[in-house]
Amino acid sequence: MKYSLTLAMVIAAASTGSVFADSHASPDQAAIIEQALAGGDPEAGEAVFRKCKSCHEVGPDATSKVGPPLNGVVGAFLGQVDDFRYSNTMEEMGEAGTAWTVENMDIYLTKPRDFVNGTRMSFAGLRDEEDRANVIAYLASVGTETDD
Repeated sequence: MKYSLTLAMVIAAASTGSVFADSHASPDQAAIIEQALAGGDPEAGEAVFRKCKSCHEVGPDATSKVGPPLNGVVGAFLGQVDDFRYSNTMEEMGEAGTAWTVENMDIYLTKPRDFVNGTRMSFAGLRDEEDRANVIAYLASVGTETDD
């Protein structure tokens, strides 16, 4: 089952907040979220995300673990969760305007060190293209959950 939202719903959801402050959202975050949701199956992505749960959390009570919480990551600039210590390269890329587009997330999830040289993430990557698309869709679907 594909998960779909209208662009208006995505924009409204994106504006409600996430662990990323508004200044951390890229100008095209709503379009990036819509693209992610159209390209994968969030339910299947939730199952694949189990591989990520030892280091990352999502949802209203998500906190930093070994990795940052991933609420609102789709479409946000790299390295922007407050109070999380990223690699210098990740922070520099985010400050230079590199965002977590679907394409960038796909490259990163394939082999993290190929996209962010010096990343602190030790995960080897997801080889299956469908798994990556589904995880990205899942992250987009939980991207706007907050503590409110």
